[in-house]
Amino acid sequence: MNPMNKYERLEKIGEGTYGTVFKAKNRQTQEIVALKRYRLDTEDEGIPSSALREICLMKELKHTNIVRLQDVLHSDRRLTLVFEYVDQDLYHYLESHKNTGVNPNKVKRFMYQLLKGLAFCHAQNVLHRDLKPQNLLINANGELKLGDFGLARVFSVPLQCYSNEVVTLWYRPPDVLLGNKRYTTSIDVWSAGCIFAEMATCSPLLPGIDEEDQLMKIFQLLGSPTEDTWPGITRIPKYHMLAGLQARPLNLVIPTLPEQGIDLLLRHLQANPARRISAEEALSHPYFT
Repeated sequence: MNPMNKYERLEKIGEGTYGTVFKAKNRQTQEIVALKRYRLDTEDEGIPSSALREICLMKELKHTNIVRLQDVLHSDRRLTLVFEYVDQDLYHYLESHKNTGVNPNKVKRFMYQLLKGLAFCHAQNVLHRDLKPQNLLINANGELKLGDFGLARVFSVPLQCYSNEVVTLWYRPPDVLLGNKRYTTSIDVWSAGCIFAEMATCSPLLPGIDEEDQLMKIFQLLGSPTEDTWPGITRIPKYHMLAGLQARPLNLVIPTLPEQGIDLLLRHLQANPARRISAEEALSHPYFT
């Protein structure tokens, strides 16, 4: 059988600049899978670099809380990645709970699984660089899995310069917004903190409309950074617009989180990346005991 005919397409479940995602069925085993199809421009550069990177990383990242790559199919005009099928993403899950809210124990369970998957990535020297509810998948058993590694990359020590045009705006940390290109695992930890707050309220924590507005929303929540909390920050050109802002009490902004949850959130949302908790450390936080 032609490998391309191995799967029967059932329905389209997503579309992006890279191509299309379908729900499909393996004709031989009847297993339901997700097909991520890249359109190949044969006159251009062939296989997109994001697809190659995703394939290489996903073959190494085998973990319960990371969506599993099962197969790679390639023809002249199309590249198809075959993933385990997961029922829904966190974005749609939160949308369906806007009126009732998410059970606090479920928030805790989802956050723990997010950190487990993230700690594994970081232990393998992989930055995800695009954590957001749309890229976190939830199966019928309530297991949360990190998905869409199209922007992910391996990082090295000493740190190199990476693109700062990464992470969807609402989940992008202030250091990257201010132009930092030598980021490390702290970039994903900030995003995880924003998602943590969003799970607790079913609303985005920092929905900025552009980079400047995003920075203002961050520091209107956390208060202005100072030389004590972030050495060198006052020498950044945009500092004048961030000065003089007072922090808002997070327990008032997110009343559904208990005291230990607020403490964990604050450790994620440190403006200075050097002060952010690691995913591995976060797993041992009292919030989870």
